[in-house]
Amino acid sequence: MADDPTARRFIPLGIAVLTVSDTRRLEDDRSGDTLAGRLTEAGHRLAARAIVPDDVGRIRAQVEAWLGDPAVDVVLTTGGTGFTGRDVTPEALEPLFEKRMDGFSAVFHRISYDKIGTSTLQSRATAGVAKATYIFVLPGSPGACKDAWDGILAQQLDYRHRPCNFVEIMPRLDEHLRRG
Repeated sequence: MADDPTARRFIPLGIAVLTVSDTRRLEDDRSGDTLAGRLTEAGHRLAARAIVPDDVGRIRAQVEAWLGDPAVDVVLTTGGTGFTGRDVTPEALEPLFEKRMDGFSAVFHRISYDKIGTSTLQSRATAGVAKATYIFVLPGSPGACKDAWDGILAQQLDYRHRPCNFVEIMPRLDEHLRRG
């Protein structure tokens, strides 16, 4: 069989995983484990992993540190997307977004609806781009992390995915910063 001249090779990304929780530790962080396992199984690098409490300043500081790290291409957060008083991850991270990815939330909720019905309304999953880095803010359940990875991120973070994917536009994410 001849090589396909249109085939693309896989490009591994550096992906950081942040769990937002007042109660989790690495030993019992099932959502963080789910994301770390899926991204490494796909061939990406786990660039960093941390757990911070449900605190706007701590969440934002951790993500900002990763935004300055050239080894981090993508940040995945899990937890803090609900409506309780302690759920503040969107408030912490949306102000960092240079561009918001509204389609991520729409597709995530579509996938989630097929699994949990109208309970998907209890998630404020969101995503955006900051400092040429993708940020995905996911709910804190392992099931939601599986749905987001399997249904969206596995394809969009794979350069081979057609007709288009996030990887192929990465070199242009900061072009507005490079103009004059």
